[in-house]
Amino acid sequence: MTKSLVTLAALACVAAAVAAQGGPKPTCSMCPGTYIPKSEIQAYLDKAVAEKLVDQQVRDVEIGKAHIGIGAVYRGKLTSPAPESVAEHHQVSEVYHVIDGSATLMLGPDIVAAKERPSTLETVRLFNGPGANGTSIKNGVSYDLKPGDVVVIPAGTGHWFTKIDDHISYLMVRIDPDKMTPLKDEAASKAYLATPHSRQ
Repeated sequence: MTKSLVTLAALACVAAAVAAQGGPKPTCSMCPGTYIPKSEIQAYLDKAVAEKLVDQQVRDVEIGKAHIGIGAVYRGKLTSPAPESVAEHHQVSEVYHVIDGSATLMLGPDIVAAKERPSTLETVRLFNGPGANGTSIKNGVSYDLKPGDVVVIPAGTGHWFTKIDDHISYLMVRIDPDKMTPLKDEAASKAYLATPHSRQ
């Protein structure tokens, strides 16, 4: 009986050791965290107004199985949608958190007259990877955005600003599981903010 108990205890210890070795491991080995102060986000929004920019990538961070992009976006007044302004990204999903202003945004996966966006565009190369633009969205759903709202846009889903009352600014989180876009650290962000920029 005692011998059996000792054997069972030994087997339990071996099983625990094996389980410990084969357990879940961090998907990003020894990766640092990333901090972005409010002042840096504001600097991007100020730059957008001063230099007539819309979408800017603040950071692009390695998290192991994916890249996470952080963007700052400022859009001015829009009374009616621009031609072919429905956007869709094949592999990158996006999350918007509205900071200021208000707008109407339509979402939906059924994009009318979708055409591939040129691979040479800065937004394709550096921000959100390959995608398409279209003329409208069939059976889309419209949302009136205001400060504090959050929007989740899966890869492949069309998104279309149909009206912007005066302006809208929002923080964008880009989820890039295929690592389509290059990394951007704090030093690169500071260098970008210090240099006048023209969108290509």
